[in-house]
Amino acid sequence: MISNNTLTARAANYLNTLCRTISTRQVGSAGNRAATDFFATTAATHNFTIRQTEFDCFDWRPEGTTLYAGGQPFTVQISPYSHGCQVEAPLIVITNEAELAAADLAGKLVLLRGEIAAEQLMPKSFSFYNPDHHQRIIALLEAGRPAAVVAATGRDTSMAGGLYPFPLFEDGDLTFPSVYMTDVEGERLAAYQGQTAVLHSRARRIPSVGYQVVAGKGADFSRRMVLLAHIDAKAGTPGAADNASGVVTLLLLAELLANYNGRLGLELVAINGEDYYANPGEHLFLAENEGRWDEIVLGVNIDGLGYAKSRVGYSFYNCSPELTAVIESVLTGRPELVTGEPWFAGDHALFMRQQRPALAFTSEPLAPLMEIIHTPQDSPEIIDPAQLAATAVALRDLVVALANSFSWPA
Repeated sequence: MISNNTLTARAANYLNTLCRTISTRQVGSAGNRAATDFFATTAATHNFTIRQTEFDCFDWRPEGTTLYAGGQPFTVQISPYSHGCQVEAPLIVITNEAELAAADLAGKLVLLRGEIAAEQLMPKSFSFYNPDHHQRIIALLEAGRPAAVVAATGRDTSMAGGLYPFPLFEDGDLTFPSVYMTDVEGERLAAYQGQTAVLHSRARRIPSVGYQVVAGKGADFSRRMVLLAHIDAKAGTPGAADNASGVVTLLLLAELLANYNGRLGLELVAINGEDYYANPGEHLFLAENEGRWDEIVLGVNIDGLGYAKSRVGYSFYNCSPELTAVIESVLTGRPELVTGEPWFAGDHALFMRQQRPALAFTSEPLAPLMEIIHTPQDSPEIIDPAQLAATAVALRDLVVALANSFSWPA
């Protein structure tokens, strides 16, 4: 029997490895590969069978950006995954979609500010969620052939976490280069509309590979429980809550299930690419489960777990009354866990879109954490390792309960 103190200490050590020993988990980087190797090696020591699937990607490295207008310098950052550029062109200011549709953008430096830059735009090839007005804005920009785009943004905690300013674009498929600045800088830059502005930005795209890791165990995979936690993180953040804490919880669960010999198949999946524009891990997961969705009796997603100022919240999706009763019999009454509000911007949507039952674990309430994720402040200090240990124990008990709830053929 593993004590709670031991599990809590293990959680703290795993967090330190993923957030500090490994300096970055950005897809395509050496750190991302070190993280997936760590997950695979650790799960294998607990008698799980490991499957690793390779995918193509690139490591993106920004190397500096400058912007001048009217002889004045402006503070800008290159948009993630953007190509670099050297542009000297007239500045045009666009504040809404109607202005964008009517403007002559060709060869100009386009400043997007106000309404049109209020929320982060989904990558144009993002298939899971892509509002029509996002697609229209990107299509108009690409058709207009600007020399480059400058986005002046404020905050968008729903999609960009606590970043200020946030990058309006995070898309390696765009045909135009882009940079971003604060809304305050954008107001200052807008005064130079019609004048020539000079933008130089530099970045490298280095061809690379990443790995998706699936750790499996169980006697009968015609019925299986699948647990996900995305292992990648955005550049510039330790990614403790987003989502080292979820990965750590899976590894603690692997240790708790080292001697598991039940019939129910188990898969612990280190999804790789939730914070990368092309979502390679999610697409791999969909492809590998094509024609097999009916085997999944429950999908579990763990993301944003363990914020010390919150509690562990769990929420249900597509669960039958019978399945809900089993889950509640295990989770109800645990002091560390509470029923949380539904949220849909997570990898449990992979199960939902296939009409499979799902359970999601995160911090409850989630809103305070959204001010921190994607920033340097998302570090191990904000995580309560005891919450990760308690969640792993609850999930171990849920695995056993589900394995015992079926009538298996002799």
